[in-house]
Amino acid sequence: MRLTGLVAVLLLVAGCSGAAKVEESTPTSAGSSPSSTAPPSTSATSTSAKPSGPLAPPAAGAAIADVIAWIEAGKPVDAAEYHKATRDGEVTDLIDDVAFTVAAAPRRATTCISDSGSPDSALACVVDLANPPAQPADIYGEWKGGWVDFGGNTLRVGSAHGDPGRFVHGDGAQLPDGSTLSFGDYRCRADRVDLICVNYAHRSAVLFSPAGIGTFGCLHPVPPAADAGEQFSCAS
Repeated sequence: MRLTGLVAVLLLVAGCSGAAKVEESTPTSAGSSPSSTAPPSTSATSTSAKPSGPLAPPAAGAAIADVIAWIEAGKPVDAAEYHKATRDGEVTDLIDDVAFTVAAAPRRATTCISDSGSPDSALACVVDLANPPAQPADIYGEWKGGWVDFGGNTLRVGSAHGDPGRFVHGDGAQLPDGSTLSFGDYRCRADRVDLICVNYAHRSAVLFSPAGIGTFGCLHPVPPAADAGEQFSCAS
């Protein structure tokens, strides 16, 4: 009887010990590698969903690199759609040059046309400036204070024109907001009523806006020529 009772006690102790070991191992297996089943953080998801590139137009005095980045963040258009100008229903093929307009309500639209054969005025735009430069005293004839010539390393605002010049062919198609147009060394981006164009060869850029003309990069004010209202140059 004593022997039988001792064996029963030993079996009971062994069974309890095994149960204790199972209970101790269960939390460890369930809790291993908790991060492997965790959902991705919401902060990481929202960051990856943000669009790349600067969203706001560059402010006055912005670095040329920031201006270029903003322009290049726009949506490119097919330049082939802008090789024509229209006047009174007549369409002129500009071949390698481009013509385009930028809406400027309630003011008149800004119109631009390129001339690859004119280095000092490869891009000309007529802007309906709120405060155009005054006509110089020595200039006679029709003064157009909103006529802007951008040659990359030079910029002239205001000049006398007795005829429409290259704009005799009329206007080009509208460049939609947020779109960019590339031609030669230039790329332009429209933004609401404003337009910013960069010249890659000289790393200079110009803001064409009814509120005023702004410059970026190497362009700085210089004494204007007798037939110009304002003038800027990259030359030292």
